[in-house]
This record gives sequence, C-alpha cells and structure tokens, in this order.
Amino acid sequence: MSGKTKSKAKFVSRHRAPVGAPPGTLVHDERASPTGIRLTVISDDHVEEVADASLAAIEKAMKSGKRLWVDVTGLADLELLSAIGALFSIEELALEDIANTNQRPKVDTYEKHALIVVHMFDGKSVDSKEQFAILFDGRHVVTFQERPGDCLEPVRKRLRQPAGRIRTRGAAYFVYAILDTILDAYFPMLETIGDELEDLEDKITKDPHPRDVGRLHQLKRELLVVKRALWPAREMLSAMSREELGLIPSEVGYFLRDTYDHAIQLIDIVETYRELATGLLDLYLSSVSTKMNEVMKVLTIISTIFIPLSFLAGIWGMNFTPDSSWNMPELRWRYGYPVALTIMVLIAVGLLYLFRRKRWL
Repeated sequence: MSGKTKSKAKFVSRHRAPVGAPPGTLVHDERASPTGIRLTVISDDHVEEVADASLAAIEKAMKSGKRLWVDVTGLADLELLSAIGALFSIEELALEDIANTNQRPKVDTYEKHALIVVHMFDGKSVDSKEQFAILFDGRHVVTFQERPGDCLEPVRKRLRQPAGRIRTRGAAYFVYAILDTILDAYFPMLETIGDELEDLEDKITKDPHPRDVGRLHQLKRELLVVKRALWPAREMLSAMSREELGLIPSEVGYFLRDTYDHAIQLIDIVETYRELATGLLDLYLSSVSTKMNEVMKVLTIISTIFIPLSFLAGIWGMNFTPDSSWNMPELRWRYGYPVALTIMVLIAVGLLYLFRRKRWL
C-alpha cells in the first residue's frame, strides 16, 4: 500500500437511478465491467464448472435437479441481467438493488428467495471494494459482483474436494461459506493497514515529515470506508444468525454466529486503528512542536549571549570626542581592543556555563 500513488477510497458510489425513476429501473453504468457467467453444478459426489456459461446451459442444468451456483461477474449487460432474473424469478426490486451498486449491506426477503448485499474486498487494498450480491432460494445460489476477480477461491477449492461438507449442507450453508470467506478477507487488509500505522509511528517518533500527515488522513479515510461496510453487515449477520427472517436453518445459524463474531472483531480492529491514527496525528503535532521549541531555545540562548556583547559594542561605538578624559579613556589604551574582546569572550563562556548548570543546554 505504501510508496505508491493510490486513488482515494470512495465513501459512496455515484451510480444510482435517476430521480423519479419507477421502482425496478435498471441503470446502465458506463464504468461497469463486461458481464460474464461462471456456472458450477453441484451434487454430493461431483462438481462441474463452466467458465463461460450461457443462459441455455444454466437452464439445462436447472432441469437436471442439481444445485447450482451461478456467479455473474460484471454488470454492464442489463439485458443479460434481466434474462437471469427471469430465469430465477427474481423480483424487479431485487434486480435494481443488484444493478445499482450503491446499496448498503443488507438482507431482503421476497416470496421465493432472499437477497443479501455485502461489500467485498480482495484482501489487499481498500480501493478494491465492490458490491457483492447473493440471491438464493433454498436450492440455487446466484451471486453478482461488479468485476472479475474475488476472494472466493477458497470456496471453490472446498467445492472441488470430494469429502467437503459444503457440497451436502445445502444452499444456506453455501451462503454462509461465501459470507465467511468475504469477511475473512478483511483481516489481511486490516493487518496491512496496521503494519503501515506502526511504520508511521516509528517515522513520526524519529523524524516527522508533513507527508506522514497526508498518509495518516488517507488511512483514516480508508478505515472509515471499511467501517461503513462492516457496521450494517454486523446487524445483517445478527438477524440471520437468530433466524429472525426464516432464511437460515438452525444448524447453519450456529455457523453464522461465528461469522457475526468475526464482524464484531473486525469492527473492534477498525476502531482501534482509527484511534491509533488519531493518536499518531497528535504525536506528529507534538513532535513538530517539540522540535520547534528546541529550535526556539537555541535561538533564544544565542540571542541572550549576544545581548551583553551588543550592549558593550554599542557603548564603545559611541562617537564622543576623545579630547575629554571622561569620554572613554580606554579607547586610547594600548591593549584596549584585545581586552575588550577578552571581556566579550569571558561573558559568552560564562553564560554558556550558567545555561549548562541550569540544564537549559
């Protein structure tokens, strides 16, 4: 993360339906990635993966009676999204929430299925944040992500293992596995932020620099983005684990409570890091103030030493006539100049000795 120019993490997406648009309106986003479909056909003893599946292949797999995981990457093709919605009887409001990627983490229940929306990171950078939607009807699971590439490879590896219980536990357990993996990806990302905060702490303590303040503000902004993703996700997981919505069987709710605990732990980490970043900002200001005080102390000591020297030089520099014996007779002394310099040096040395005794130096 450090040492590279990074774009700012967005607080909210600017992509939304026009004001006054009817419910269920799908709005095309020019920045959306091309739409692709990855189909996984799941049975107790076999898993078949199709990298670039068609609607016909999905429909054929549905007729086989096996469980499906349809992973849609990219939301540019609204017609294809609508066709997938028709194939799985997805309500228009649910499709709108899927296509308009400014949703907060939530869970919505419909007549035939449920829709879960979370924010997913790749485990490396806060800038990788994207909306991830999960739709399941008790048998099939359809997921929608904004672009290719995700943190779900561990789930795919578990599916490929013959003895994995993820094959036999049903759609609800599979949804839990996805949510748990997405939440787990937050940990390495926050560890990276924590390591950078520790490095900044060392730099600020030893040699504070203005660029450290800019990076601290950027890290606080990134932590706020993560916090806004976690707080509603925590409430969503709490509701799902308590079976309030009737979506998750009790044997899966037990696992979801563990994911809920992970969400609480992540929120605690985010709050700790935000407090640490605030403390480092205070430390920077304190360090800069201390350095400034040291500079001012040195300048003050130098000025104090030169005050008596300037006083003597000012007296001896007055241009009174030397004819009178009262007008600085020392100006006519043979060794007057060396004596004057010696007096000035002794005064300076004496003041330095005094400052050292007072522990001002």
